[in-house]
Amino acid sequence: MECLFGITGNGFTLLAADTISARSIVVMKGTEDKSRELNAHTVMLYTGEPGDTVNFAEYIQRNIKLYGIRNGIELSPKATATFTRRQLADSLRSRHPYSVNLIIGGYDGKKQQSELYWIDYLGAMASLPFCAQGYGAYFCTSLMDRYYKENMNVEEAKKLMGMCIQELKTRFIVNMPNFKVQLIDKDGVHQVEL
Repeated sequence: MECLFGITGNGFTLLAADTISARSIVVMKGTEDKSRELNAHTVMLYTGEPGDTVNFAEYIQRNIKLYGIRNGIELSPKATATFTRRQLADSLRSRHPYSVNLIIGGYDGKKQQSELYWIDYLGAMASLPFCAQGYGAYFCTSLMDRYYKENMNVEEAKKLMGMCIQELKTRFIVNMPNFKVQLIDKDGVHQVEL
């Protein structure tokens, strides 16, 4: 029942994740944070099996931080996504694979551009200008395809994200009242309201 969204724009990436934690027909928690800040310019959104998601997200977050401490450099969003994809693919070959779907977004300071990566539980990865995971993908991918344009400004991206969330509230039977929205640009990660 989870929904994750990502949109890139002119010098920023906008990410949104619902805050509902549900099991079957029961809502367990309405304030679940489904994001992890991997470094100053990269954020990972995750969805999937409840135990797997938190364990995998913390494992990736700690390894990215450890790499930064050991080497004194911050990994780019592409390097972070590639490392994460490899860890997910390696877990498939173990006895206990992680059932986690991800969106990794950020801002690459060297290239001076925003980046967005879609990764599924099988370790498939794609670099996209916009993406969605979970049930939201069924409702909003076509909406983003129609209204997305290259080099969107922040207000246009926020408007498109708002349209996606409104579409879910209109069409999806499950009530998702709250979304945590984050903006990543050259200055770092910021919480934003739509």
